[in-house]
Amino acid sequence: MFEGKTAIVTGGSSGIGAAIAELLVQHGANVAIVASSNIEKARQMCRALEHAAGRCAPFAADVSCDEAIARLFDEVERDLQGPDILVNAAGVFYATPVGGTPAADAQRLIDINIKGTWNCIQHAAPRMKRRGGGKILNFSSVAGFAAGVKGYALYCASKAAISAITRVAGAELAPFKINVNALAPGNTATPMNEAVRTNPAHAQALEHFRQVTPSGVPFSQPDEIAAAAMFLLSPQARAVHGATWLIDEGISAAAL
Repeated sequence: MFEGKTAIVTGGSSGIGAAIAELLVQHGANVAIVASSNIEKARQMCRALEHAAGRCAPFAADVSCDEAIARLFDEVERDLQGPDILVNAAGVFYATPVGGTPAADAQRLIDINIKGTWNCIQHAAPRMKRRGGGKILNFSSVAGFAAGVKGYALYCASKAAISAITRVAGAELAPFKINVNALAPGNTATPMNEAVRTNPAHAQALEHFRQVTPSGVPFSQPDEIAAAAMFLLSPQARAVHGATWLIDEGISAAAL
């Protein structure tokens, strides 16, 4: 389905990004797996996928740095051509309590989640225009839609901002056959929340998640999110522009 296509997946060395990168390679795409800083994590992913249908290449880049992203896109274009597909899966999640968040922590979250997504779109768009089209997939969150998550104001704001960027970029780039869309997952089983899912000390929190999740499944699986991504990145999603799809086990439906 993706034979001959080149994809860049930021945050592609773990979690949801890794699940998407794996499916793309298995379906024939040439994939640049981008780790945030440790390129060895991206290399490990590539080694695990060396017998897949597509080709995999490891990279590392700080998405918050425009110069680093410019170099990344130049290197990918030189080594793999493209890109035809951009998946902005890089992001951070941590508490930013009102009145108790250091300025550096606030700036880092904004720089990675919002500016990082924006930087990648900025460098992908002109290249995709020259190639006659492309697919851009961003990552929002149920936290950008549901009732406020206490202690996480900036994270919620950053994910709401990504949905807004997706809407505007989707409309702006649609005439160039570039689809810009986003997924908004709920709680998803990734290394980031492994302790909550497995440590008995967090059993009460896990039970709370189960009770407030209409499906009764407190954590979706990364491959379930990746399956939705495959559709939005495929030719079958030609008519979808500027959309953010919620995949949250029903949390937002129950909260609204």
